[in-house]
Amino acid sequence: MAVEIRRTLLNIQTTFEEGGKKVDTPTKLIAAMAIIKNPWFGRGYVEDLRPEIRETGPVLGKLLTNMILDVTGDKLEGYGKASVVGMGGEQEHGQGLTHTLWFGNQYREAVDAKTYLVFGNTRGGAGTSLVIPLMDKHDGGRRSHYQTIHLSIPDAPAEDEIIIALGASIGGHPNHRIGNRYEDLKEMGHDVDNPAGV
Repeated sequence: MAVEIRRTLLNIQTTFEEGGKKVDTPTKLIAAMAIIKNPWFGRGYVEDLRPEIRETGPVLGKLLTNMILDVTGDKLEGYGKASVVGMGGEQEHGQGLTHTLWFGNQYREAVDAKTYLVFGNTRGGAGTSLVIPLMDKHDGGRRSHYQTIHLSIPDAPAEDEIIIALGASIGGHPNHRIGNRYEDLKEMGHDVDNPAGV
């Protein structure tokens, strides 16, 4: 079964001012989205989702990665992924399509990333918020790049659809000034080489 794509969307946000202060170098948030037909819709409980995951993941991963890179080129710093499943599907369907290496590695390898792809998955009707968290592609402890892209599509997802998305940033959060995890770890007497602090 081929991937059925109803529409792709590309959203670009450029920030010039934040908190009443000019941003010295304007930052960008980019979201590439595909509205697809849910391959498991109407089939009841499907025990093994892997055949559709294997078929769909590489196609969507490559498509959305190329949409992002057409905007960022080699300037991409932060990245993430997300899905919204229509009410006729299960949240597991969106998770299946985003939490597979067949999907994520298309993006990760294209941008030479060293961190995992942070994610957001939810379920809802048309207009449900799509939340794409981001973090630095090389450094999971770099707090300046903890950002969130927050969007909605008025007519998606329909009950038989899934929105699959990749997000990216050029630059960190505008006027970032809360420090980083390494400073906290050092002050707390923890291992600086363990950014999770566990």
